[in-house]
Amino acid sequence: MRTIIVILSAIVTFTYIGCEDHFLQVENNPPLSPKGLYAFAADGYVELSWLANGEDDLDGYNIFVSASPSGQFQYIGSTKNEVYIDRGAKNGITYYYKLSAYDFSGNESVLSKGYAYATPRPEGFDVNLKNYRDTPNMAGYDFSSNTIGPYDDQYTDLFFEYYDGIYYFDVWNDTEIQDMGYTSSLDEIVKSPTRGWSPTGDVRLIAGHTYVLRTWDYHYAKVRVISLSANQVVFDWAYQLQSDNTFLKKNLANERGKLIAGKGSLERDK
Repeated sequence: MRTIIVILSAIVTFTYIGCEDHFLQVENNPPLSPKGLYAFAADGYVELSWLANGEDDLDGYNIFVSASPSGQFQYIGSTKNEVYIDRGAKNGITYYYKLSAYDFSGNESVLSKGYAYATPRPEGFDVNLKNYRDTPNMAGYDFSSNTIGPYDDQYTDLFFEYYDGIYYFDVWNDTEIQDMGYTSSLDEIVKSPTRGWSPTGDVRLIAGHTYVLRTWDYHYAKVRVISLSANQVVFDWAYQLQSDNTFLKKNLANERGKLIAGKGSLERDK
């Protein structure tokens, strides 16, 4: 009888310990919400990046998007990395993003407290403009239609000039331009300033410099000069379809007034 009792006691003890070990492996704590979310606008897509979570059992991240910061955020995809590209984004539309993190046990964090937003925009590369003093019909550029045309066309946003050994971008007096300095790529300038424009309506060109514009119909653009010669300039560009100020956009006339060159260009023509 004593032997039977000892064996039963050992079985009960072993069973209890086994259950206890299994219970300790269950994880109910969700990961922390992701932080440091950043949205980068590109041509036809938005690239998201954020700081890595530190949990050992982290499995990945869920991405959510909304049409407004206070609207309902809808799930659009998941990733196991700290980068996600939203290829469903369209140029000229602003998108707002949030994240959650999830672990191997299926626990999911609440959405990130903050949000990131971006407005995709078109871009182009290796545009070639001629010197308006020699080839006036191939010297101007219109960002809205991505076309090269006459420097004095109704919709020309900027035009190229070579004069007395110096290269220029010229704009009409209803358009603003300024030099942002040397950049390693077009993407280095993320946001356009709203002040500091050239008082003469022109800028001297240097290869590798990026220039920002506010067009006559209140859209922002940037161009990065690739190469220069007396006959031509080659540049890359990006143009924001969405007006920065809706009120001004709604009250603009459909046509521009008389085209008047900036002070710099007018002085050189005297």
